[in-house]
Amino acid sequence: MRPDTSFRDRADAGRALAAALAAWREQADVLVLALPRGGVPVAYEVASALALRLDLMLVRKLGTPGHKEMAMGAIASGGVRVLNDDLIRGLYISPAAIDAVAQQEVLELRRRDLAYRGKRPAPAVTGQRVILVDDGLATGATMRAAIAAVRLQSPAHIAVAVPVAPVETLAMLRPLVDQLICLLTPAPFFSVGQWYRDFAQTTDEEVKTLLSKAWRRELRDAAQ
Repeated sequence: MRPDTSFRDRADAGRALAAALAAWREQADVLVLALPRGGVPVAYEVASALALRLDLMLVRKLGTPGHKEMAMGAIASGGVRVLNDDLIRGLYISPAAIDAVAQQEVLELRRRDLAYRGKRPAPAVTGQRVILVDDGLATGATMRAAIAAVRLQSPAHIAVAVPVAPVETLAMLRPLVDQLICLLTPAPFFSVGQWYRDFAQTTDEEVKTLLSKAWRRELRDAAQ
């Protein structure tokens, strides 16, 4: 645990996470997948420091009708949908309401895929060791969807690496992956942003800039 129990910003968190992942340095079969948008600055620092490939795992939270910040589930590329069945039953959310929210988020997934990747194809995951990176976890709904989407593609190994998360969320995710790395597990835990001094929203332009820099580096490395 870092002595100040907080991160200056997402780049600072990424550098700290890279130090914890030093054993993965320059491994050709390792792919870092960032959860946009906030996970991209963190994952960029990890991939840059360790000379690893960087790409995206597109995931969207399904906000509860009337309480959008409360996740009733998440969707990911490949048609993956993960739902919080207890919450849905407790709030009497209908299948039609879930489908309506999911349809909107599918459109946003497609928009982001086109905006961030353009014509670049999605990465090949089969047989690769994958590190899923986000700026932190709260309920873990989006990361569960990301794990499920990656699992469908038969990777050799799935690791989740995040700067901060509550203990109960880590306990829920641990059986789903091969490795789980988290730098801070504070209690009480109210939000991810609580543990960053600068938690300004990551923009589409920042995502595109960081991905472009990472992909140019990969081309240079491949040419050497």
